Amino acid sequence: MMPSLSSLRQSRFPAYLGLFLIASIAAVLISNQINRGLLNSETSPQAGGATTLSLRSSQAFAMPAPGLNAAEAALHTEGDAAFDAIFVTAPASVNPGLGPLFNNSSCSACHIKNGRGLPQLGQALVRVSLPAASELAVNLADGVVPVPEIGTQIQDHAVYGYQPEAALALSWQEQTGQYADGTTYTLRSPQLKISPADSAQPLPDQLLTSLRIPPPVFGGGLLEAIPEQTLRAQADPEDRNQDGISGRLNRVWEFETQAMAAGRFGWKANSSTLLSQTATAYVNDMGVANPLIPDTEGGFEIDQETLEAATFYVQSLAVPARTQLEEPMVQAGEKLFAAANCTACHLSTVKTGPTAIAALADQTIHPYTDLLLHDMGTGLADGRPDFSASAQEWRTPPLWGIGLTQTVLPYSGYLHDGRARTLEEAILWHGGEAEPSKQQFVAMQPRDRTALLKFLNSL
Repeated sequence: MMPSLSSLRQSRFPAYLGLFLIASIAAVLISNQINRGLLNSETSPQAGGATTLSLRSSQAFAMPAPGLNAAEAALHTEGDAAFDAIFVTAPASVNPGLGPLFNNSSCSACHIKNGRGLPQLGQALVRVSLPAASELAVNLADGVVPVPEIGTQIQDHAVYGYQPEAALALSWQEQTGQYADGTTYTLRSPQLKISPADSAQPLPDQLLTSLRIPPPVFGGGLLEAIPEQTLRAQADPEDRNQDGISGRLNRVWEFETQAMAAGRFGWKANSSTLLSQTATAYVNDMGVANPLIPDTEGGFEIDQETLEAATFYVQSLAVPARTQLEEPMVQAGEKLFAAANCTACHLSTVKTGPTAIAALADQTIHPYTDLLLHDMGTGLADGRPDFSASAQEWRTPPLWGIGLTQTVLPYSGYLHDGRARTLEEAILWHGGEAEPSKQQFVAMQPRDRTALLKFLNSL
């Protein structure tokens, strides 16, 4: 008989101790080799395979992938215009259809230069839902129980003649911690206040909320081209190998097929394809109905061609190349990253399969993600399940290009709600399945922590 999940989790702790000891020894050995020229990177600078571009400027996430043919390059340009299009209140001669309730008026207003968003209102969104009394209570297409009169996302802007669903206020609560060497650090977590626009209709007592910043969008086509069987092979939902890592796929509604499918996009992997994700963003973020998600009367404000062009733009963006591969500290940091078992979830290398965009097919890429859901502990839990993802589960975010985050948009946040101001803080928020890896980082000497962070900044 297969052991229960609870018994497997209980059996991890001895294994964790062994992994901790092995990783500690490895860290010492790696630290001793930093200046001996014995370390080499295990990944290519070509993070996106043939779609990689050697550009480390503020425009690093905004370039078309090399290898597009003439028709694809033209469609990318058309999609770029759709991504930047600013919607206005109807009637209008150009881009009508905003709202009546919305969060922003264009794709690029949230995804500035295609990178991570700012941890502030106007960039960050607030997802909402209610606890599910049973699976039957969950809306099939939303994956959650919508809030009456609101839905699944609070829209805090409205066109003339309407009022927003609520007013939002965001503050931060700080907490301190300490490394093994005595160095102190400060973390912060968001404190969200929601005031309903109509005081006569208070929000439900059991309202579930989740603050979300926009994720980066480059490289999406490559992630979409990873075969589903590859993702399934990486999953270990019952932790059969008892390594403490139990990644699994989310099961989500796919609007194109009108059926459930494996999720791979979004902070909780709640979209299966970029087309579904784009259509959902048009509706939820801008109030723009589209052929995939029409309004209640079956109408829409953008046509299928525009929806597909905006999707193609995201699919066909280039991935920036890695840098500083010959730097001893970067090489040491890469080894420390692996020794701390970070690569168990942030899988460095994967191969794409056949796909409609030839430049993306059969590429060896280095996204540093398995696209699976992992339990990240109570510290990062938002209390809001999403399809089959629990409140504590989050999709492993890709790390490629993460070293350019502040170059592209200074003060961008890390993690799903932007609470982490630095990569160091992001690591220190890891818990759950990643707790042993975080503890390895906490136990490192300052020189080794610096090396690991230098490696991340080389991506």
